[in-house]
Amino acid sequence: MFIAVGIVLVLFLVLFVASVRILQEYERGVLFRMGRLMPLKGPGLVLIIPFGVDRLVKIDLRTVTLEVPPKEVITRDNVTIKVIAVIYFKIVDPDKAVTQVLNYVNATSQIAQTTLRSVLGESTLDELLAGREEVNRRLQLIIDGHTEPWGVKVSTVEVKDVELPQTMQRAMAKEAEAEREKRAKIIHARGEFEASEQLMEAAEVIGREPAALQLRYLQTLTEISVEKNSTIIFPLPVDIIDALLGLRRRASREAGSAGAPAPIAAPGGPALEPGPEPDTTTG
Repeated sequence: MFIAVGIVLVLFLVLFVASVRILQEYERGVLFRMGRLMPLKGPGLVLIIPFGVDRLVKIDLRTVTLEVPPKEVITRDNVTIKVIAVIYFKIVDPDKAVTQVLNYVNATSQIAQTTLRSVLGESTLDELLAGREEVNRRLQLIIDGHTEPWGVKVSTVEVKDVELPQTMQRAMAKEAEAEREKRAKIIHARGEFEASEQLMEAAEVIGREPAALQLRYLQTLTEISVEKNSTIIFPLPVDIIDALLGLRRRASREAGSAGAPAPIAAPGGPALEPGPEPDTTTG
């Protein structure tokens, strides 16, 4: 009697263990009874009919991070690059994720690789480097359109890394250096232009007020005396130098006029220049 009761208890325990499933809050159970799809189960405690009558497939509803393997892509401007992308997706319809596709993770990865090569092949290298957000948005829309019938929602696609050939990296470095040199030359030219405008305004002020030039001379003398106190420089205005040079030239002209012989006037004719004196020496 006791043996029979023990056998019944053991069978009941085995039946109970085989019939009970516990699903977490982030899990759902797709139940098949004799091959037919039943209503979704979970979360919590779920009872099934064991011994092959019911089959429960657990589906994780959390976001899955899928890294696409590195792929070599030829851009529209014929540049070969290696791209690494990351996809974030989750299951929004567990029934479709089980009944519409064999392995939704692998299928999503294959669709992502194909779409990545297609979209990047239609973009130039500059568009990929400068407009990466637009490329990510296009990838997300295309991949999500393919995975929607499987109950998979692709929320984000990110191009994580772009590897360029060494020759292209050197060419881009030269281009960036040339751009920086151009900016430096433009800034230098703009500074020279602004300085010339300031000097022109200063010259106009000094032209109207000669005393301003004298003050500038005194200021320059003060600066030089502080830096090089063993040297004494007396600034001389340019107008004084011009006046002295003019006096020297006028004195030279007057001296030349005084040393020359006066012309001789002939009777009834014009003045004649005096000729050379005759030689009075006898042989």
